[in-house]
Amino acid sequence: MGGREVRITADTNVLLRTVLQDDKEQAAVAQAMLLRATVIAIPVPVFCEFAWVLKRGYRHKVDEIAGAIEAICEIEAVVTDLTAVEAGLTLLRAGGDFADGVIAHQGEAFGGNVFASFDRNAIALLKRNGAAAAEVTELTGTGR
Repeated sequence: MGGREVRITADTNVLLRTVLQDDKEQAAVAQAMLLRATVIAIPVPVFCEFAWVLKRGYRHKVDEIAGAIEAICEIEAVVTDLTAVEAGLTLLRAGGDFADGVIAHQGEAFGGNVFASFDRNAIALLKRNGAAAAEVTELTGTGR
């Protein structure tokens, strides 16, 4: 790549290595690349995976996960869908999954007017946060 501008799309493992520092060599390379990049595109699914891995795989606390995502989003070169990320953070902090918040937000943006799921916890948390959500059986009238 020489002296050319570096505009990347960061995969989840690049962000994880940088944050976790669990593989010193890869962490150093990832960090050097991120510092060199003039654009760091982070698709929202990367943040979904990132939050899931930190929560389930590494048992990080919600505040640590949210703080890491916020810190990444504050990097000047980072480009992402901030409103979707914020929706994910809201649900994560409410006790739910980051991905469910993102899914509900983006679904609404695409024209969906109710988050449909079998996940009762996600439905309850979304409703508490002002989103329209319902169990699939409720929407189909097939109740259990």
